[in-house]
Amino acid sequence: MKNVDDLIESAAQLAGQGLSKGEIADELNVSRETASWLVERSGAGADARAPPRPEPSGGPHDIHVDWSALGRDSSRLSHVAAAMADLLDRQSETVDLTIGIEKAGAPLATSVARKLDTDLGTYAPSKHQWEEGDIDDLGGTFSRNFAQIRDRECYVVDDTITSGTTMTETVEAIREEGGTPIACCVLVDKQGVDEVEGVPVHSLINVVRVGDED
Repeated sequence: MKNVDDLIESAAQLAGQGLSKGEIADELNVSRETASWLVERSGAGADARAPPRPEPSGGPHDIHVDWSALGRDSSRLSHVAAAMADLLDRQSETVDLTIGIEKAGAPLATSVARKLDTDLGTYAPSKHQWEEGDIDDLGGTFSRNFAQIRDRECYVVDDTITSGTTMTETVEAIREEGGTPIACCVLVDKQGVDEVEGVPVHSLINVVRVGDED
């Protein structure tokens, strides 16, 4: 995707497939607010009986990250995961579980877990259910098809940090299950997050905004 028009078209297609706005945000690597804006611009999902809404002006301040050149090739993905594993390997010698945040974080975590010789778990965050309203009313889940927390130390892996909300939710969910998150790692950090709930965050790429957002 090269420009905003491409993102709007993609948002419309994803909405047409029945994805929630939270899932669209995940697929396009943008914030929930940006996903809502893109869907609204596209007109997807609008109620035909409702009066037309004025076209939103301006737009959210966000950065779209397209890492599909890595994601569509297993060899490239493996090399990137090896770099992420190298960042995490220096944090602890006792971690035996890697948690991938679904959807995009899961394949990265799979390769990281293989490099570090840990078990693999996955977490589906609450944003996948989110449309509008308070996301705090929703809840995420750990997949039963993968390794469980069981009071273990673990690493957390995802593709991007946009606001830090999903990573924070995952860290809290791991602690609620009795686990101890030791460190987090992402491909791209769009917020310059050093830590989440006291857990260090490492990134291969850190995006820094320069200049006014207004």
